[in-house]
Amino acid sequence: MKSLKTKKAERIREIRAARLKALAHPTRLLFFEALEQGEMCVGELQALVDADFSTVSRHLAKLKQAGLVHWEKRGNQVVYSLTAPCLDPFLKCLDQLQVQRD
Repeated sequence: MKSLKTKKAERIREIRAARLKALAHPTRLLFFEALEQGEMCVGELQALVDADFSTVSRHLAKLKQAGLVHWEKRGNQVVYSLTAPCLDPFLKCLDQLQVQRD
């Protein structure tokens, strides 16, 4: 059995916790789900929620800091895309836990 107490293993857990924490808000989960369908500009993401531009930007910054989204400036627009589409199966697994409890 591999050691779970190495510095590398501990650092990996810290990074995972930070990424999960970044997703731990309904608005950020909504943005993540929307971006699974393809890249979107900030205005399109803002239209999904009842929030001002600065609030949307803060949510996107948290996702970006966690390495979950990438942004690119195109003219006067900022376009976001996912860097981690592999999280969808994990989120669906979480959904199944709820179904099993019901």
